[in-house]
Amino acid sequence: MLRLEHISKIYPTGEVLKDINWEVKPGDRIGLVGVNGAGKSTQLKIISGEMEPTSGVIIRPNSLHIAYLNQEFEVDPTRTVREEFWTVFKEANEVQLSLAHVPQEMETASPEELDRLIDKLDRLQRKFEALDGYNLDARIGKILPEMGFVLEDGDRLVSAFSGGWQMRMSLGKILLQKPDLLLLDEPTNHLDLETIEWLENYLRGLVTPMVIVSHDREFLDRLCTQIVETERGVSSTYLGNYSAYLEQKAESQSAQLSAYERQQKELEKQQTFVDRFRASATRSTQAKSREKQLDKIERIEAPIAGVRTLHFRFPPAPRSGREVVEIKDLTHLYGDKILFLAANLLIERGDRIAFLGPNGAGKSTLLRVIMGMEQPTEGSVQLGDHNVIPGYFEQNQAEALDLKKTVMETIHDEVPDWDNQEVRTLLGRFLFTGDTVFKAVGALSGGEKARLALAKMLLRPANLLILDEPTNHLDIPAKEMLEEALKNYDGTAIVVSHDRYFISQVANKIVEIRDGEFRVYLGDYHYYLQKIAEEKEQAKLAAIAAEKAAKKAAKASSKKK
Repeated sequence: MLRLEHISKIYPTGEVLKDINWEVKPGDRIGLVGVNGAGKSTQLKIISGEMEPTSGVIIRPNSLHIAYLNQEFEVDPTRTVREEFWTVFKEANEVQLSLAHVPQEMETASPEELDRLIDKLDRLQRKFEALDGYNLDARIGKILPEMGFVLEDGDRLVSAFSGGWQMRMSLGKILLQKPDLLLLDEPTNHLDLETIEWLENYLRGLVTPMVIVSHDREFLDRLCTQIVETERGVSSTYLGNYSAYLEQKAESQSAQLSAYERQQKELEKQQTFVDRFRASATRSTQAKSREKQLDKIERIEAPIAGVRTLHFRFPPAPRSGREVVEIKDLTHLYGDKILFLAANLLIERGDRIAFLGPNGAGKSTLLRVIMGMEQPTEGSVQLGDHNVIPGYFEQNQAEALDLKKTVMETIHDEVPDWDNQEVRTLLGRFLFTGDTVFKAVGALSGGEKARLALAKMLLRPANLLILDEPTNHLDIPAKEMLEEALKNYDGTAIVVSHDRYFISQVANKIVEIRDGEFRVYLGDYHYYLQKIAEEKEQAKLAAIAAEKAAKKAAKASSKKK
C-alpha cells in the first residue's frame, strides 16, 4: 500500500531523519514512537505530501487517498455542524450555496432575467446531481450518529461544542472522504477519558489502515498492530502493540549487547596475537594472515544507549500532619453551571489521588480552590493545620511562566543566591544545555516549557504536590521519569490527568467527580475500572428487573379490568 525507503530529512538546524524504512499494509494500525524532536510528525507530513524528503522515496499507488488529522482540529466555530461537514464536498458545497441564492434572485427578477435564472437553476441542479449532491446530505446524516451526535445537533453551531466534540467533527469530515489511509497526529490531546475511550473503540472498528503518533501509551497498547520507533534518525519496526514493543526492544538490546561483547573479546584476543607475533621470524606470516581476517570481519555495533532524558527526584520536605486537605459541604458554581453540590472529601498524608471526570466537570477548578486561587461559592476547603506546604503545577505553562525571561533567568530569579554553575547543573538534568539556557521562555516548545516548570518546582520543597495535567507535551521517556519521581515521593499528591497509563502508575486512590459529588475508590486505576464495570452491570440488572416488574404490574392491572 505505502512504503518509505531510505527517507532522510535535513533542516537548516540539522538532520532529523537519517534512514527511515517501513511500510503500511492493508489492516495495519502503526504507532510511531520516539522522543520529542525525533521526527514523528515530520514523517506524517512527508507521507501526506505536505513536505518533501531530502532523500529517499515513498512508494505508493497514484490513486491512494490519504487523510491527515493533525493536532489542531480545523473547524469553523461560526458554522453549524451540518455546514461544517458539508465543507468536505467542496465543489458540491459551492453548487449548493449557488442553488440557495438563485430562488432569492428570481423573486425580484425582470422577465428577461427570469429566463436566464431558470437556465442557471437547471444547469446547477444537473451539476449538483452529477456530483451526487442529493445523496451527500444523507451521508452526513448517517455519519452524525456514528460520531455520537444526535440529528438535531446538525443545526447547532460548532462553537457550542467542546474540543472533544470538535475532534469528532474533524474525524467525521475525514471519514466522509473515504480515505485509503488515515494519519493521526496526537489525536487524544486535550480529550477527556470518556472521549478517548470512544475514539479507541471507533478506530478499532474501522478497516482503514492508519498511522498514529501519540504519547498515550494506553491508546497505543489498545490500538496498534505494529510500532515503528525512530531513534537518532533511524527507524526500527516491532510487531504487536506498545507493550510488545517494549519487551522486544529489551530482548533485542540484550541479545545485541551479548553478541557485541563476545565479538569484542574475540577481536581483542586476535589483535593481541597479531601485535605479539607481527615481528616474529617464525609466526609473522600467520600474524599477517589473521590481521587480514580481522579487517574482513563485519563488526557488530554496540546497542544505542538509552536516549538521554530528564532524571529528577522531588526534594524532601518536612512531614505534614495526617489531615492534609479537608473539603466540607463544597458547593461551587461556574456561571450558571453547578460544578460541586455539598461535596465532602478528606485527603490524608500519603494519598496519591487522581481526580477523574469529563472535561467541564470542574477538576482544574477544584485544584485552584484547594490552592486558594478561587473562593468556593459555599462550604470550605482547608489545608491541614500542621505544616502542609503545597506546590502547584498549572495545566497551561504559558500562563504560569514569564515568557519574556530566559530559561536561565527563570531559575536564577527563584534562587538568587545560586551561582551560574549551580543553575546550569539543575537545568542540565532537565535537558537544557549549551545555549538553550539563554532561550526566551516564549520561544520554547510545549515540552520544553513543561520541563522548565518541573525544574522550577524542585526549588521549593513541598509535602503536597498539586499537579494539573503534568504530562501534557511530555514525551514518553519524560513521562516515565515523572512517574518514577512520584513513586519515590514521600508526601501527598493530587493529580488531574487524561493519561490512563500515567494514572495507573502513580495513583493509589481514585476520586471521580460525578453529578457534583466526589465518588471515592480506595484503590488504583485498575481497581476503579473493575468497580465501574461492576456498577454498570448492577445498573443493567436493576433496569431489567424494573422493566420486568413494570410489565408484570401492567399485566396484573389489565386482568383486573
